[in-house]
Amino acid sequence: MLKTKNDNQVYIDGVSLQKISEMHGTPCYIYSKNSLINEFEEYKKAFKNKKDILICYSVKACSNLNILKIFNDLGSGFDIVSLGELERLKYIGADPKKIVFSGVAKSDEEIKASLEYGILLFNVESIAELENINSIANKMDTKANISIRVNPDIDPKTHPYISTGLKSSKFGIAIDQAIDVYDYANKMNNVIPIGIDAHIGSQIFDIVPFVDSLDKLMELYSKLKKKNIDIKFIDIGGGLGIKYYDDDDPPSKKEFASKIIDRIKSLDCNLILEPGRSLVGNSGYLLTSVLYEKQNYKKDFLIVDAGMNDLLRPSLYDAFHKIEEVNKNNGPRKKYNVVGPICETGDVLGKDVELPPLVKNDLLIIHSVGAYGYVMSSNYNTRPKAPEVLIEDKKIKLIRKKETITQIMENEFNNE
Repeated sequence: MLKTKNDNQVYIDGVSLQKISEMHGTPCYIYSKNSLINEFEEYKKAFKNKKDILICYSVKACSNLNILKIFNDLGSGFDIVSLGELERLKYIGADPKKIVFSGVAKSDEEIKASLEYGILLFNVESIAELENINSIANKMDTKANISIRVNPDIDPKTHPYISTGLKSSKFGIAIDQAIDVYDYANKMNNVIPIGIDAHIGSQIFDIVPFVDSLDKLMELYSKLKKKNIDIKFIDIGGGLGIKYYDDDDPPSKKEFASKIIDRIKSLDCNLILEPGRSLVGNSGYLLTSVLYEKQNYKKDFLIVDAGMNDLLRPSLYDAFHKIEEVNKNNGPRKKYNVVGPICETGDVLGKDVELPPLVKNDLLIIHSVGAYGYVMSSNYNTRPKAPEVLIEDKKIKLIRKKETITQIMENEFNNE
């Protein structure tokens, strides 16, 4: 990962960040292949005592084709929420029987395309969606495997925007209605209920909510078994937290796995996990350059060339990302608000960041942006999206070219 060498320069997996900026400019997203592989292998090792397990990487966290291919080559399954994500997986040749389709509103086009590709199952979010999947499968003369996503009303104790298992959430079907929905699905001609699904939120540090949710799923499993509804999969979603602050102490994958395996070992079914952030979050960085320093009413600002269009999380969630200088020096440090060039007061990447004196074109590196970083970027202010590079075997591999202004506008050209 990141390391400062004797030349006082910061390197990632042996590659100089300065060299990356010279080759591809800033802002620029950077990923470590070694880190991505290590994170996935940690999950496999943690759950090695559970033989029937499918780890489905949550594509929405970071969907670059090259990163998807890394996980595919490692044997990963995938959790998707859109037709676009399905097309990405088709492009890399992902096994359809390792794909689960989640999300609160699957369109007719998405359902049809998924049935044609032969995915493992749909995580159904409502009775209306269940009826629609059954209807489309009937027209296609096929059957759709489904799980019901239940809402267990569990507080994951995380940011409210990423808490998805509370009764106030739009996600899932109330768990006390689940039996009736399974009975209804079981009578349909073109859906086969084979799973139970829940996802309670993201960036969770406490294992207890996961266990509480699983206990409710297991209770539902037992009730369904008595009704001769053959449940083959229990999907506990994702949500395991990662380290953003230096003193963050999220549970390890091993700790998480031991609690889950201990609970589920008595059940004769497959376990599905949907990790996203915990696979890619700490494997990605955003490189940015200083444009200007300024002071307003005794507040010091460092204006950089990356903005909220490049990294939305700080503006959207008030999320913290560690920011440090690339060229280390021993100058006196002071606190800056690191801000972008976007015409929004909320375009702040970091508050009260302690940094040494910096001048134009000096580099900063923003940590832990591998999840919900590039994928949430936009063209706000008609700003082109940043390039993405992968560090592989101490080499810099361009995995997405920097967007051009012409590319932004090309679908708007009037050809009449």
